[in-house]
Amino acid sequence: MQLVKGEHIVTDRYVRVLDDEPIPDNVPVIVPAARFLADSEEFMAREAPTGVLWPNNRKVSELEPYIDRLALIALILPTFKDGRAYTQARQLRERYGFRGELRATGDVLRDQFLFLLRSGFDAFEVKKDTDAEAFVAAIKRYSVFYQPTDDGRVSAFSRRLARARMPVATAEKVVGP
Repeated sequence: MQLVKGEHIVTDRYVRVLDDEPIPDNVPVIVPAARFLADSEEFMAREAPTGVLWPNNRKVSELEPYIDRLALIALILPTFKDGRAYTQARQLRERYGFRGELRATGDVLRDQFLFLLRSGFDAFEVKKDTDAEAFVAAIKRYSVFYQPTDDGRVSAFSRRLARARMPVATAEKVVGP
């Protein structure tokens, strides 16, 4: 499985640790939600980065006490028809202010990539090598979006509003043609 992050295919530095496995020292880990919640104090005291594998049938509000200390939250997309992870991602970014890595895992399809990106995901576990290449290319494909989100891209409405408020020469420099 390949990991797409930003505009690159990268090596995953995190180790997935199952419920009954020992936690390695000084290694970034991803643990299942139930194990994380059962031993949260132990995980929050670790020196190495900790991530949690969060299913889409749990409320992300359970993570609120740990948001500022988690390095990664991996949200599970069990099937391409199940959109709960999109909502979880928006809530984590916009309501709870999570600024760490937000990873999409499970049934991550290339057709959904831009929607996942716009929902707040910034890393994607991709099963097919060809999909990983398509994800990297899609990041640069669109530069204007109508819906505002918290991904840092300015919406078309905001661009138009900025142009209307500025002198023409200044608006073209700030917002672009």
